[in-house]
Amino acid sequence: MPKIVHKLIINAPKETCFDLARNVEVHTKTTSHTNEKAVGGVMYGLLEQGDTVTWEATHFCIRQRLTAKIVWMERPNQFKDIMVKGAFQSFIHTHDFLEVPEGTLMIDTFEYKSPLGIIGILADKLFLERYMEKFIISRSMALKKIAEKNS
Repeated sequence: MPKIVHKLIINAPKETCFDLARNVEVHTKTTSHTNEKAVGGVMYGLLEQGDTVTWEATHFCIRQRLTAKIVWMERPNQFKDIMVKGAFQSFIHTHDFLEVPEGTLMIDTFEYKSPLGIIGILADKLFLERYMEKFIISRSMALKKIAEKNS
């Protein structure tokens, strides 16, 4: 089960970073390279504990849908979402926000399991884990720009 951990310092208050990270419209802006958009569940505003959202995006030239649910939230420190339907066998995405002298340390921890047994494990090793890491880093950097611009 691959585990990706990405840490980024953002020069903005953690409350701002926390709210931007769970904002549906901001998520769409920070994933524009995959044409991601909300097509079901909560489609606007801030996601709260218990909310689900269905995202539609293009990955590997294939249009895909994924439904995630916010299963834990402690504002403004942490929230967790899990996949309830989609291409992965499972995933848990933990978003942590820590106050540091420079502003906020945002930590994304993404743990996932690919489908298809040994074929999925091979895909992880060959390309999927790198792809997911780049996706998370790209989204984090875009969120950082928005947070620092608004602070």
